[in-house]
Amino acid sequence: MGLAMIRQAFKRLWNDKRGNALIIAGAALPLIAGSAGLATDTIQWTLWKRQLQRTADSAALAGVYARVQENASQTANQAVDNDIARNHHTQIALKGGFPQVIFPTHTDWTNGVQVNLAVQKTLGFSSLFMPTAPTITAQATAATIPTGVYCVVSLIDTGETGIKATGNADIDLGCGMITNSTSLTAAIATGSSDVFATPVAAVGNIGDSANWNGADLLPFTVKQKDPYGEVVPDTSSCPASPPALTQSSAVIGPGCYSSISLNGPVTLPAGHYIISGGNLDFGNKADIKCTGCTFVLTNKDSGPTATIGQIDMTAQAHIELSAPTGASDRYNGIVFYQDRRARTGSSYVNKINGNTSSVISGAFYFPRQQLQLNGGTGLKFTCGQFVAYIVEFSGNSEIKNSCTSGYGGKAIMGKHVRLVA
Repeated sequence: MGLAMIRQAFKRLWNDKRGNALIIAGAALPLIAGSAGLATDTIQWTLWKRQLQRTADSAALAGVYARVQENASQTANQAVDNDIARNHHTQIALKGGFPQVIFPTHTDWTNGVQVNLAVQKTLGFSSLFMPTAPTITAQATAATIPTGVYCVVSLIDTGETGIKATGNADIDLGCGMITNSTSLTAAIATGSSDVFATPVAAVGNIGDSANWNGADLLPFTVKQKDPYGEVVPDTSSCPASPPALTQSSAVIGPGCYSSISLNGPVTLPAGHYIISGGNLDFGNKADIKCTGCTFVLTNKDSGPTATIGQIDMTAQAHIELSAPTGASDRYNGIVFYQDRRARTGSSYVNKINGNTSSVISGAFYFPRQQLQLNGGTGLKFTCGQFVAYIVEFSGNSEIKNSCTSGYGGKAIMGKHVRLVA
């Protein structure tokens, strides 16, 4: 075949349009297959990355909770390992040397735990061109951050509601509230009450309500430490048979009594009023004034089942009380103290009422019983701290707490566990 004939044949083939689609498809097939393979690998990579990041986030949070818990049964490292074992969504063996747990520090948060994770996993398409499987990494840092000052602390740590706001009262606390209750309704605001307190925190969940008036709700937070857990009552001044203190007592002053029942005008000298086994009652006609006083409900008997009394203050009583402020005073900042041996139950309620001119300053400490604050016609507190097993606000008027000078060294600081990076 001559050169001219070859040229003519090639020209006819070049100009022949039959089969062009097949040729183009054949040429494009590697690109189409490659794009599909890369897309599949990208989706798989993203899924693994997301699952690994979720694992790192959960593990970091678990590590922080272990760090802040008192007498934790596991260290932060153990908590991280246990959380990964239970919640590792990718179910892929971590790369050697992982997890890596670091404890970073920062000026804005504490108890930091950083968790670094890495896995190697072969990608279906990309592995054809890669000598080794790629490494997927994830990093998370969790810590406790400050959330404000709490002046209401409910120490109950069961599934029962710890903070209750009921009735029609306007409750203005100027501080935050927290409960250790694990209930899904650990803190509730019902009825027509208006609660002005922020943040509102709980170890369990918080019932959402317009009654909170836009407060910062912090459910599933860390357990709050008992702020007065180290205070131990002193009964060394108690005689074998303490007398009762009443309106007609010949001597009214600090000391140890079997009970205190006042129903008239009394100005009490400053000091500690120890009540061994009995109750503290302020009647309808009570007009009680005392600066630098602490009322201690305890029992001189040391047994764990010794009877501990309650407080009952009626709504008509006029009360002006303030706690001692001396740094060396055993009950510094505490106006009412109840022994931790007190029995717990729905029938044990300490009732604080008062008329519109009543003002009480200091901490109310009832770690094993309910504290009920009833506004009546108006009840005011100055730098009040309400620490009880259960705290209930009720009534039909106003309950107001203010502390313009601040709580100083007695401030109960809140903290919440969050991811910070």
